[in-house]
Amino acid sequence: MRGHHLAVYNFGLHVDDYESPRVEGFRLREPLNFEAASRAEGYVGRSGYAGEPGPESWGEKVYPRFIDGSGFEDAPSSLSLWTGLEALMAFTYSGVHADALKNARNWNRRQAWPALALWWVKEGARPVWADGVERLEYLADNGPTPRAFTFNAPYCPDGNPITVDRDRVKALAGRNAGGQEDLLAVVKALKP
Repeated sequence: MRGHHLAVYNFGLHVDDYESPRVEGFRLREPLNFEAASRAEGYVGRSGYAGEPGPESWGEKVYPRFIDGSGFEDAPSSLSLWTGLEALMAFTYSGVHADALKNARNWNRRQAWPALALWWVKEGARPVWADGVERLEYLADNGPTPRAFTFNAPYCPDGNPITVDRDRVKALAGRNAGGQEDLLAVVKALKP
């Protein structure tokens, strides 16, 4: 949407520690997913993780209340910006990331909260981790609203519900595919 970017925060819990063989499929795919995102049409940027190579962290990394009692001090989460809903959907549900989603049940616990929260920010603004946590918790407590929503119940920056342009999603996914062929070949050779 002109003048705005779409922010997305996701959070989950693995079935075991990050270095565990049970989570190896995720660990091996993670850098490939980040690279695929950076090549995707409509990608604006993402937060990195403090102390790790890559982009700078967008503020202090914090977690939603859903980590409480899990036994984990760290958990898989990401925070990124996109030009719009269709661009994010095209990346999420095709190519390298779609392969990760297909296998997610092998690495992640079943969760009772939304997998992600979406919201609009003014172009040029950058959310911090705490913003994502607040939006995800809000979504879990209140359901989709213009403050925090999902792919299934999206809103415009002006607060009105919108319909996803599925043809645009397909077109973007098709254009993204050519830029992911090398990454997808690596992913297909990995075990789940």
